[in-house]
Amino acid sequence: MRVLLTGAAGFIGSHIHRAALAAGHEVVAVDLMLAAAHGCAAVPPPGIARVDVRDPGGLDRLLRGIDVVCHQAAVVGAGVSAQDAPAYASHNDLGTAVLLAAMERAHCRHLVLASSMVVYGEGRYVDSSGAPAEPAPRTRTDLDHGRFDHCGPDGRPLRWAPIDEDAPLRPRSLYAASKVAQEHYALAWAAATGGTVTALRYHNVYGPEMPRDTPYSGVAAIFRSALEAGESPRVFEDGTQARDFVHVSDIALANVAALEHPLGAFTPLNIASGNPITIGEVAAILATACGGKPPVVTGDYRPGDVRHIVASPERARRTLGFIATTTPALGLAEFATVPLRAATATGAPTW
Repeated sequence: MRVLLTGAAGFIGSHIHRAALAAGHEVVAVDLMLAAAHGCAAVPPPGIARVDVRDPGGLDRLLRGIDVVCHQAAVVGAGVSAQDAPAYASHNDLGTAVLLAAMERAHCRHLVLASSMVVYGEGRYVDSSGAPAEPAPRTRTDLDHGRFDHCGPDGRPLRWAPIDEDAPLRPRSLYAASKVAQEHYALAWAAATGGTVTALRYHNVYGPEMPRDTPYSGVAAIFRSALEAGESPRVFEDGTQARDFVHVSDIALANVAALEHPLGAFTPLNIASGNPITIGEVAAILATACGGKPPVVTGDYRPGDVRHIVASPERARRTLGFIATTTPALGLAEFATVPLRAATATGAPTW
């Protein structure tokens, strides 16, 4: 197939680019090369054109003869302040809307969309009897006093359970709000055009060529940067927050499967390892693997962070045949010493 890949120079996009080529597809690769992601005056790598997905004219030229679009371009991260909101809305939401309109003009009817676990907000919880429970948002007062767990009516902490794709979308960050909007635009586009959308809800992605420590980096890269500087990884809250860490090579395989197997009009899928791990365990694995200082549990917190979010990857296995090949225990130990991106991101994203 002829594939238009946006965000092709990014951490995830570059792995998808190589995987799609290896699968025999022709890839038209583009990236805006934002300074916040790639550094000042960054030049697109060979084979990748500098294109802004908010430019309708540029997209019209690129989409001729394209069979499927793999849309990875986005401003990422939880956001540092409310001042980041226009950048998320501009690049993620306006960019997706402009792309979808251009796809309609080009009669391109298949989209693979990079979504995220953040669309759920909090994960799924059960109380001490195993009954489903809906936690209220955590208060700053509780967090300031080290009360990190959600509690049920009996005062006992709620336990996490795997979340599936039918859970309600309740974004808790600026980035999350933009990813929900992307999904909603894509769903409405599919209904209006008869197109198909597979929205891949990535969980915590890590692996070679991940960006180094910036305010918008993933926590695995932040921990690794601390260890490389001879410091202890600083673990927020009490370190028992549960997550799913998925290797970027598995993310690439999931995208190729979604490109090759269109599903229903709008199909969201959790893309995860299926092997939950705590944030404290992530820091400990990295520290042990590189012989660094042991983690320090700080009790600090970030407003808007959720307590637990763990995926059920069953639907992706059933519909795409996708099963992650790298467990977090093995992949994170390897990640402790793999090359990271040399380019230094510059400042907050602009719009």
